Amino acid sequence: MSGLQCQHCGAPMRVDEPIGREATCEGCGRDLRACRQCRHYDTRYNNACRETMADPVQDKERRNFCEYFSFTRAPFTAATKTSDRAQQARDKLEGLFKAGSAGPQSRESDARKRLDALFEKPAPEDDE
Repeated sequence: MSGLQCQHCGAPMRVDEPIGREATCEGCGRDLRACRQCRHYDTRYNNACRETMADPVQDKERRNFCEYFSFTRAPFTAATKTSDRAQQARDKLEGLFKAGSAGPQSRESDARKRLDALFEKPAPEDDE
């Protein structure tokens, strides 16, 4: 047995390699022979795999038949939730528009006044 860790929950693995296709984590119940658990898994690469000869796998979280599978020796790191990252990006973007502005209400009312003035009907002329 070696110091392997589940890449989903961080639980230590009590299995030897080669890891069977049916093996699951004792901590979270996730499949162990899955792309997410492999040393070749890297989202920066095409098909999220550094092994160029591997067949494409659709679901990286579930067991598969990849012949290049080798359990990662990397220590467990908790994944950042996508929704948290998306919210952080929205907050940063909102901050860009708030910095140095007079505020959304005053800008909106100023724009409305200019629009009304642009389409305002001229006063009728008296011919007397």
